[in-house]
Order: sequence, then C-alpha cells, then structure tokens
Amino acid sequence: MPAFEGEALVLSVRAHGEHGAVVRFLTFEGGLRAGYVAGGRGRARRPLLQHGNRVALRLRARLEGQLAGATLELVQSRALLAYDPASAALAAWLCHLTASALAEDVAQPRLARALDALLSGLDAGLAGADAGLALARYELLLLKDTGFALDLACCALGGRSDDLAFVSPRTGRAVSAGRAAGQPWAHQLLPLPPPLLSGGTGDADDTAAALALSAHFLRRQGLLTVADADMRQRAIRLAASAADTRKTP
Repeated sequence: MPAFEGEALVLSVRAHGEHGAVVRFLTFEGGLRAGYVAGGRGRARRPLLQHGNRVALRLRARLEGQLAGATLELVQSRALLAYDPASAALAAWLCHLTASALAEDVAQPRLARALDALLSGLDAGLAGADAGLALARYELLLLKDTGFALDLACCALGGRSDDLAFVSPRTGRAVSAGRAAGQPWAHQLLPLPPPLLSGGTGDADDTAAALALSAHFLRRQGLLTVADADMRQRAIRLAASAADTRKTP
C-alpha cells in the first residue's frame, strides 16, 4: 500500500464532494503531495487546514496513482495570520505560488524549511520592506530549486565582482556597474539591490528592486500569470501599508 508519513505545510484546499477537501501539502522530506481529507470543510477540520499550518501528515492509498486519503495532526498553527490582512495575503500568495510551481513527489527540503521560516516570521510580525525582501528571496530560491538560478557570483562580462549592480533580464547573470557604464544596452538591465548580495536588510527602494527582479524571472518561467500578478501585488501593497500604519503614533 503506497504511503507517506512526515511533517508538512498546508498549501491549498479545494472542495471535493459535500464535505471533503483535496489538500496539497509541501512535505519536508517528500516534496509536494496531495491527499483527500474527509470532512475537510467541516467545522472540526477547517482549523487544521489554514494556509501554512505545519502538520503531521499520513497518506494512504489502495492503488498506485490513486488519490491518497490524508489524516493529519496539528504541529504548529498559523491561524493568527488570517487576522492580519497583510500577513494573510502574503501567506496565501506564498502557498499558492509553491503549490503551482512545484512538481509532485520531488523532494524540496530546503524550500520547505525556507517557507516554514518565512511563515513563522510573518506570524511574528514581519512586515514592510523586510517582508518584501524575504518574499523576493523566497521567490528566487523557488526559481533556483525548480531549475533557474540567478548567477550573482561574478560579472558576466568580466568586470569587478565587488561592483555588481545589475542583472541581465535574459540570462539572469550579474553585470558590474563599470561594465554597464556607457553601454547602449545598459537601460535594459535590471537593478540588483545590495541586500540580495549581502544578505542584509534594505530600504523601500531595495525591496521594490528585489521584487521586480524576482517577478521578471517568475514571469519568464511561466510562474506568474496576470491573475497571479494581481494576487502578488495586493499582498505586497498590504504589507507596505501595514508597516506604515505601525509606524504611525
């Protein structure tokens, strides 16, 4: 009997039948998995299936290729995210992107850990520029783990590695400010914000540049439709406005 047991993050819930739900999970050891949760839309089960909840998951199927039945126990609730519009929107986008981008049954332990950490950050109040940078970094990691990694180690044209300031929109390779200066194609390059190189924090301009960079390559890889872009932009806008609200005395 095909089976899976391990911890997972709840990504999406789709109605199935009168009371059940088909749920997609990002497991920490087995990648993206789907299962049928009996009574998943009922009052008792619904709190278990909030976006981003960490659960102990058990999948059982009678036949290979058959949708497995899922039983789960709550390990860490992210239910409080639903009470903050910005955090709820960011969590919804992160889970939607992950569920739609990954192939089934391909182990993604690094991505699962990164998503779990980011959801915990949102649960702890991460917002504004910090949330935007964290989102961009996660999106770039997802691109890398699904086959398209930016090359930010050195200049594609042989320039100084300590002067990297742009990214080629076609190849995803970094370009130094010195090599780009005066070139007729320089205006086509995408800005490379310093926090993506240093790993530190940044301001609103750095965040906007990082999010534009990840959006460009998500779109190129077919992972950002028009509808997705609206969902993502709403989450980013709410995160920024929430940070502004918290700063107001």
